[in-house]
Amino acid sequence: MTTRLDIAPCSPADRGLLFELAEVAFAGERGWDAPRVLDALHHDRVFVARDNRPMGYVAVRSESGTRVVVVDQLLVAPGHERMGVGHLLLDYAEQYAIERRASLLRIAVESDNSAARNFYRRAGFLPVERELFELDLERHTPQLT
Repeated sequence: MTTRLDIAPCSPADRGLLFELAEVAFAGERGWDAPRVLDALHHDRVFVARDNRPMGYVAVRSESGTRVVVVDQLLVAPGHERMGVGHLLLDYAEQYAIERRASLLRIAVESDNSAARNFYRRAGFLPVERELFELDLERHTPQLT
């Protein structure tokens, strides 16, 4: 587990650096979509995990007219994987959704990304469609870390 990180809303000054982190991590991957990443960074609620510098971020949005919050992006900066950053960001997204009285937290996960799929399963998410996972916030008991 990593040292205690601060998680705070993204500032406009953070956006460029977060885009660069996403580009380094995913630009060579199938499904990389620079305009989609930029759209999320500018229009979603984005929370940044940082020590002295950003170590990752989560971008979330509420689905209009529903009690659903969607995790558009969750990124752990290269070199900081398997240090607990992703779990902290996901926990933060879950608390954000609960505070908004959402009943579900959703995330799309590519079918060939077994590491991410396993990560979300361990966090209590269930696959409901080929590339869609959900966490039932009304039934889920958060895990203590």
